[in-house]
Amino acid sequence: MQVTLYVGRDCHLCETARVELERLREELAFELEEVDVTGVPELEARYRELLPVVEVNGERVSVYRVDEPELRRLAARW
Repeated sequence: MQVTLYVGRDCHLCETARVELERLREELAFELEEVDVTGVPELEARYRELLPVVEVNGERVSVYRVDEPELRRLAARW
């Protein structure tokens, strides 16, 4: 399972999401990629108002926070 975390510079919610995902990563056995949208116009337009954004295998699963129950559900399928 590939988890992508979209973050922005100086985003305290993004820091919280990062810590939560790192905590879950080993237990749920997923790959974690972090993408900073800061200064990238296309990504800023798509994600900035929703940060942090968590996607699993390219599909958005949560915004503003990590939805741990949803991640656990998806990990069980993989």
